[in-house]
Amino acid sequence: MNDPARTQSVTRRLIRLGVTNAKRAEKLCDDPELSAVLGPITAQHVLLDALSHCSDPDLGLLATVRLCGALHAAGKEHQHTTRLFTQLFEKPENETEEHAEQRAESINRLFSVLGQSVALGDEIIRRPELLTDVLDYTYTLETERTHMRERLLHAVHAHPNAHTPVAGELSTNSTDTDYTGLMRKEYRRILLRIAAIDLANFEPQEILTDVAAALADLAAAALEAALAIARSHHEDHGRGVRIAVLGMGKTGGRELNYISDVDVIYVVEPEDGYDETYATEIGTQLASDLALACAQVGNEPALWAVDAALRPEGKQGPLVRTLASHTQYYERWAKTWEFQALLKARHVAGDSELSRQYIATMNPMVWQAVTRENFVEDAQAMRRRVENHVKPAEAERQIKLGKGGLRDVEFTVQLLQLVHGRLDESIRSSHTLTALSQLAAAGYVGREHAIQLAQCYRFLRVLEHRVQLRQLHRTHLMPTQPHELEVLARALGIRRNSIEEVNARWKLVKRQVRSLHEALFYRPLLPATAQLSQEEATLSAEGAQARLAAIGYRDPKGAMRHINALTEGVSRRAAIQRQLLPVLIGWFAEGAAPDSGLLAFRKLSDELGGTHWYLKLLRDSGSAAQRLALVLSTSDYVAQAISRSPEAIRWFDGDADLAIRSKSRLITEADAILTRADDPAQAATTIRALRRRELARIACSELLMRTEPRDAAQGITDIADVTVMSALRIARSTVLAAQSYAKEQEPAEFAIIAMGRMGGREMGYGSDADVMFVYRSRELSDGASAAAYAQEVALEVRRLLTHTNPEPPLSVDADLRPEGRSGPLVRSLDSYAEYYSRWSEAWESQALLRARPVAGDEAFTERFHVTCGSYPLP
Repeated sequence: MNDPARTQSVTRRLIRLGVTNAKRAEKLCDDPELSAVLGPITAQHVLLDALSHCSDPDLGLLATVRLCGALHAAGKEHQHTTRLFTQLFEKPENETEEHAEQRAESINRLFSVLGQSVALGDEIIRRPELLTDVLDYTYTLETERTHMRERLLHAVHAHPNAHTPVAGELSTNSTDTDYTGLMRKEYRRILLRIAAIDLANFEPQEILTDVAAALADLAAAALEAALAIARSHHEDHGRGVRIAVLGMGKTGGRELNYISDVDVIYVVEPEDGYDETYATEIGTQLASDLALACAQVGNEPALWAVDAALRPEGKQGPLVRTLASHTQYYERWAKTWEFQALLKARHVAGDSELSRQYIATMNPMVWQAVTRENFVEDAQAMRRRVENHVKPAEAERQIKLGKGGLRDVEFTVQLLQLVHGRLDESIRSSHTLTALSQLAAAGYVGREHAIQLAQCYRFLRVLEHRVQLRQLHRTHLMPTQPHELEVLARALGIRRNSIEEVNARWKLVKRQVRSLHEALFYRPLLPATAQLSQEEATLSAEGAQARLAAIGYRDPKGAMRHINALTEGVSRRAAIQRQLLPVLIGWFAEGAAPDSGLLAFRKLSDELGGTHWYLKLLRDSGSAAQRLALVLSTSDYVAQAISRSPEAIRWFDGDADLAIRSKSRLITEADAILTRADDPAQAATTIRALRRRELARIACSELLMRTEPRDAAQGITDIADVTVMSALRIARSTVLAAQSYAKEQEPAEFAIIAMGRMGGREMGYGSDADVMFVYRSRELSDGASAAAYAQEVALEVRRLLTHTNPEPPLSVDADLRPEGRSGPLVRSLDSYAEYYSRWSEAWESQALLRARPVAGDEAFTERFHVTCGSYPLP
């Protein structure tokens, strides 16, 4: 009879471990076969400690009970294995620290598998002898990888050192031997050891590349063994044909999943004395039998499908081809995506020399494929087609194919490699993460972007591995069941708020990947770079100078001096310029003055090239480089404005910053400047800088056709209005202080009236501010004091806006006032009224049609409008 106190204590521990069905777990702990192997399960039993390594403790406990049942039933057959297993749960009295660590690592590996993978747990229960492999704490990925081929070939009794290994050649009786089953058993034994190391690691992203490489090498070894089995089906072992199996996709890149189709291409050649027809016929049989050995139904579970669909003509083409046939196809008929696929090609089985010849023949075509018409656009279209083929119901769950998934990273890296790898051999790795690192080192991708993309890719790949390991099924979908999400989260090391946290991380990574993919994959620099000839892309002195002359540069030699100055050296800055300039010099030529554009670009680069953002923005932005090239080569005015406001370059990254600012927004910004200012001169300088910046924005927007000329004129007028308003505010404060008036003692109301193009809100970039100054004495002020005050304010406004300082002036033109330059600069409201009623000429009354109060006391400005705007034309 069970002890209630003991049961309660065990139950509490099980609940703390995270079991979801405590009653079932209690019954399992009392299982007689479990007790027969491990003894009574108490709250202090090592088994309960071991279950802490399980991402699914319910599964781990059930698998342990089933394993004990298998060991108990096997009796003496697995006596040694049983002893190894039971020793895990025994703590010797004088156990050394080293032995304790070794035992703990063995427990970690075993229960990480039993508590995560249903399929691998079933495999251990079915074949208890596999415990020996899982519990071997000395096993590492590196030590196993070098022996995989040898072990798989030994498993099928083939000689690893033979030129053409054949299954059964080391066996005296091979007639009835199931070599396919032997190969599959050995494959799963090694797969189990890889998974045990992977699942037991607390930082799975750190060992991802080693795990993926081991899986790819294991697949290659299995293909070699399967080819040996295929040869054994022929009396002469197919010795008249040389056959090479090249891994493609993730197999070729040594970044394979646990369960995935293994992509291959077959190449055959006849041996001396045999013809091509024989080689093709026997090669087809060997390739077909190889695929069957891996995938057909048998005594042991299949490994995976061998997919040769990436071959020339796909599934419609012959399964095998000679090297000459492959070459002819890629030279004449291959599509863009087929060259992209060849990036990953590597030898995995069969004749390694033939594989070497194949790769040597194909590589030059791969790296010249970018020169094909619409290559970049075709690659981008291919990615969109992949997205569109994802089932709508699966789109949000797709780890691999959906937006923000693995394919976004892989397509981005591969396209950048193909575009820039034509001339740069340092970025040609077939491994995604290695290639990404190479692209960053060479300056084609920003370091921060590369780090973020690599981190996201590692997370997605580990996510994919954990999902696949659960049932050893080929899947790329996030689970939806809460329990499965919780198990997945624990397998990733997430213990608190596991479901919410794993979903949050998954969504964040998707957003980050998608954002980076869209920024890098759709760079306008890519198709432009692809269209350049090799001479144009390398900026060789002779080729570049000839190109400069041909596309409209007036001084090609001078332009080359600028180019050389920008691209010389081994710095990252020079490397990025070498990417940009072959395209930029063409974009400069689309403007009116390419020489001036290039010179302005050099000046900007000399000033800003050392900043962290300038070249990075031009390289990574979808629009900045092309827009900058256009404005620099079209308008000297804009080029100078940008040189004074380098931050304007950031505007070209999108449309939002090129939008003309509203007058209310400008007033708010100016008010903030004046409120914080202590020095009137500095305040005026800052306001003039604000005007310079906004004129540059409007000019850029107009040149890039983001705004209409009429809207540009109104925007120019608005910033002039704000500049005049700010100058008046500063002037009044300054003059009050100089004349020892308190603010509330101001002797006169004051207003500035816009006239001419300013009044009509039709100003241009070089327009003066046509204005009139008007005042009215306050009740307690005498006329003379008011006039003197108003005169000084008007002079101060003009001085603030026109005196020499680092910022461009706004010329103040008061010539449209009564009597023009002969009349007083400032008049009272009554004086204006009298003048317009008695002496004004027709043109002066006509000028009043555009009069618009722009600054000053609001009530007073309105009074001017009422008083002087009502006079009819003479």
